[in-house]
Amino acid sequence: MFDILEKSVENKGRIGVVKTPHGNFTTPVFMVVGTQGTVKSLTPRIIEEAGCEILLSNNYYLNLRPGIEIIEKAGGLHEFMAWKNPILTDSGGYQVFSLSGIVKVEDKGVEFRSPVNGDKNFFTPRGVIKSQSRLGSDIIMPLDECISYPHTRSAAQKAMKRTLRWLEESGEEFEKIGCKSVTTGKKQQLFGIIQGGRFKDLREASVTETVKMGFDGYAIGGVSVGEPRSNVRETINYVAELLPEDKPRYVMGLGDPADLVNAVEAGIDMFDCVIPTRHGRTGWLYTSRGILVIRNAPYKDDFSKPDPECSCYTCRNFTRAYLNHLFRSNEILGSVLNSLHNLNFMVNLIFKIREALKNGNFDKLKNQVMKYYG
Repeated sequence: MFDILEKSVENKGRIGVVKTPHGNFTTPVFMVVGTQGTVKSLTPRIIEEAGCEILLSNNYYLNLRPGIEIIEKAGGLHEFMAWKNPILTDSGGYQVFSLSGIVKVEDKGVEFRSPVNGDKNFFTPRGVIKSQSRLGSDIIMPLDECISYPHTRSAAQKAMKRTLRWLEESGEEFEKIGCKSVTTGKKQQLFGIIQGGRFKDLREASVTETVKMGFDGYAIGGVSVGEPRSNVRETINYVAELLPEDKPRYVMGLGDPADLVNAVEAGIDMFDCVIPTRHGRTGWLYTSRGILVIRNAPYKDDFSKPDPECSCYTCRNFTRAYLNHLFRSNEILGSVLNSLHNLNFMVNLIFKIREALKNGNFDKLKNQVMKYYG
């Protein structure tokens, strides 16, 4: 299901292709986040035309509303949200563990109260696999225990061991239902998740035991949870070295341009993050010359392009002054145009990364990115 097409001569980066029933996608890839079955303010057609090859949605939020039953009745998540390309669904474990004060973690699973209506819910490793099977996504993620930073070694070890037990249960359930969606009948892929916090020996132990279980790909979890950027990069570099070369490697929750370039250099293939579109909705634009805070007063009479090097719909047609006006007027179009630009920036960055890996000029591209985002 994963083929490596080219390897960089400069670093450990590679170009590959992941095959799914809803089409193939090329790696490295940035997955746009449609948490609740939608990318806020953008239509599926706009997302596809921007060059997005795969979308990420979230099992936790979809369980809360509209409910798995409704999506199953619609024929699966692809049909429900009118997205024909690959979908990866996260288990929602991170979101559950972020609900501090209303979560009870047990070896059997996680009990929490819905922030929507206050109902009591219980996520189990097997239940999470079953619900994602009903969603019909192409790649599914198991339940894991993600701890925040800072943390003690004892806490990291406990979470890592619990995650390993949950991964084993998840794999058993996945095999039991035939490694496919009960809604669509199409094959699915299950990735394992590496935990261990900031401790290298725990990360190594997590990799060793997780790889033994034989997943379709491997994700590095528990990074970008409040630790310094240097720690994030150190963990990614260390764990990537240990992961199998013939399986996709995924860093969860990574979307800063500089972090993305560094991770590709270490051999990571897949990324996701809400930040690009969230920044768009809050008036922050990614540009070829760094972050542009379009909501700020100096841009109210600036009639230049948002990014002089960008050819997206936003930059072709609108000025900084207009985007500033939209934001200050709280107009929905501002969120649309800003989010569209940021999404184009991330997709184009990925295209440039692939070309740089092919042509042997990755270091040059990295230096350009680090100049403005490092």
